[in-house]
Amino acid sequence: MKTTPVTRRSLLLAGVALALPAAAAPAVQGEIWKSPSCGCCKDWIAHMQAAGFALTVHETGNTAIRGRLKMPAPLGSCHTALIGGYAIEGHVPAREVQRLLKERPQAVGLAVPGMPVGSPGMDGPEYGGQRDPYDVLLVQADGRTRVFASYR
Repeated sequence: MKTTPVTRRSLLLAGVALALPAAAAPAVQGEIWKSPSCGCCKDWIAHMQAAGFALTVHETGNTAIRGRLKMPAPLGSCHTALIGGYAIEGHVPAREVQRLLKERPQAVGLAVPGMPVGSPGMDGPEYGGQRDPYDVLLVQADGRTRVFASYR
């Protein structure tokens, strides 16, 4: 077996290779339906993009898609997304969507009903740092929910 001698140059090249960042993981693709005039939806999209999600935006409202994705209307919010085969309703934090995609439970998806202040997209400077407690709900096919994460 032939061995290659260790040289200063080979050590330097190895060190440079270790110092370079690994290639960025490809963005998780998804779609979002929202009203064209909704500012908090735009802020939620920016939050998701910062976490590595690439969302195609449909500015057509979200009522029809919410029904098609089997997200119960009482859990509704101002926008609905479809990411990794799951419905994402409202201001769900990116880390909970990442957890959902990692765990892959049998479910319709996640929901943060309403528009709680302090949730992603509802946390801009106009809210003065105010934070309302809220739950991220895992929505089952039969419409039942359980708490997936709590923010207090």
